[in-house]
Amino acid sequence: MKSKPALELADVKAIAAAAEAEALKHQWAVSIAIVDDGGHLLWLQRLDGAAPISAQIAPAKARTAAVGRRESRLYEEMVNGGRVSFLSAPGLEGLLEGGVPVLKDGQCLGAVGVSGVKSTEDAQIARAGIAAIGL
Repeated sequence: MKSKPALELADVKAIAAAAEAEALKHQWAVSIAIVDDGGHLLWLQRLDGAAPISAQIAPAKARTAAVGRRESRLYEEMVNGGRVSFLSAPGLEGLLEGGVPVLKDGQCLGAVGVSGVKSTEDAQIARAGIAAIGL
């Protein structure tokens, strides 16, 4: 039997706090979602002024990054490159940039999804959160 690392509540809180700090530093109103490696929601927060729809998009981006084991941006690029069949892939709803997997030693521990500003800025916030736990 193999052992693998997992996100703990302290990790989730650290990721969320760092992501929130990055968003507030730039005055970006976003929603931040953190999921485990199976895409199950561990954390969701909607900052003041964030659009209500962002609270649905952020978890979708996070789930896509977690179960796909790669940034959600890559799926968006595939679709934009003509592989529109990915739009019908089961379980992948957040096919937009802004979902970033949390990886350690080649293992996916979960993912962070952000929605509310430009997709590159969403991803910047997610990466800032992940950096808080040294990954």
